[in-house]
Amino acid sequence: MNSSTCEQLPLDKQPTTRMAARPADTNAAGDIFGGWIMSQVDIAGSIAAYRRARGRVVTVAVNEFQFHKPVFVGDLISCYADVIKVGRTSITVYVEVYAERHRPGGEDEVIKVTEATLTFVAVSEERQPRLVPDQ
Repeated sequence: MNSSTCEQLPLDKQPTTRMAARPADTNAAGDIFGGWIMSQVDIAGSIAAYRRARGRVVTVAVNEFQFHKPVFVGDLISCYADVIKVGRTSITVYVEVYAERHRPGGEDEVIKVTEATLTFVAVSEERQPRLVPDQ
């Protein structure tokens, strides 16, 4: 990889999710549909929130969502999710999305394509808000 034009995947942690972008995930222009990326971010964020809450969570807000670069068919998407705030019943998660691109005959690259902040609420079996346990 040409490190002068590429970002590095966070080597100090494991991705929360990884998924290859497929032709079925494209929009009319042939790029990967933004809604598909949003779905991947929500899944990754919910995994981090679920682990912190030690149980079921629901998405209550997408606080911020930025698309930096397009995603293409064949890109390997890695989502890195970190809990950044814990309230009584809520958990805020920051998610970064990187695309690994392997181009035949070209240079491989890694770029940050998306970042987002989401808020989840821990819920009981009755789907009512519940306290987030202490660490």
